[in-house]
Amino acid sequence: MNDDPMKISVLSSGSGGNVTYIETNQHKVLLDAGLSGKKIEHLMNSIGRSLNDVDKLFVTHEHTDHAKSVGILARKYNMEVYANEKTWNAMSRKIGKFPEEQKFIFDPDTIKTFGDLDVESFSVSHDAADAQFYNFHDGDKSFVVLTDTGYVSDHIEGVIKDANAYVLECNHDVEMLRNGDYSWPTKQRIMSDEGHLSNEAGADAMIDIIGRDTKNIFIGHRSHHNNMKSLAHLTVASMLENEDFGVGHDFNLFDTDVEKPSNLITL
Repeated sequence: MNDDPMKISVLSSGSGGNVTYIETNQHKVLLDAGLSGKKIEHLMNSIGRSLNDVDKLFVTHEHTDHAKSVGILARKYNMEVYANEKTWNAMSRKIGKFPEEQKFIFDPDTIKTFGDLDVESFSVSHDAADAQFYNFHDGDKSFVVLTDTGYVSDHIEGVIKDANAYVLECNHDVEMLRNGDYSWPTKQRIMSDEGHLSNEAGADAMIDIIGRDTKNIFIGHRSHHNNMKSLAHLTVASMLENEDFGVGHDFNLFDTDVEKPSNLITL
């Protein structure tokens, strides 16, 4: 067991921006930087942490709601930045220049070790250059973030099964999306195998991967146009309870927001 176990906070999650904070005894890192630098700084301060202490930034893909301030944070706070090669190529013009010694390639489906933090990358199906997400390991604790994927493959389920905590995508309610004002091509893209998980698809993934060690699940990347917090929570909770999962007993089910961070929790 760790004397000082992993701590996490979902600083922001949704179609408007995504940032997650992970802390171990040796490292303080961010996953994605999809808000302004000033907003990320404010969210960090609100959980009692400082961007000055963050040493690494892991990037999932080049879309603005995940990579908006990658360059800003790298330049201002001297962070090491990790992304796969295709993501680097896709986002380089958007994020501006910063020293090459701060740029690192993190190939899909590999593991990198940074002292007490092991980071495992895995590819997902999304309409980006080469989107990948991560499983963070600290001793016997693990934390998975998985959003921005059209489906969850058997391979991914095997990589992320029985983690202690998850951020899992429940992007849209299918009927709200179908009846909404998005163009039909946009609706097709979101519902495709390279789009986003619906509330039901997110819940189905949870059913397949939750294990005895799972204690905290965050409903992530919710669309503000095609979903509602209460609807996503009710859908997920109902589907899990129908499969005899003890929501609120065996594990916590949390909502997330773009503007308000989750509490800093210890795994």
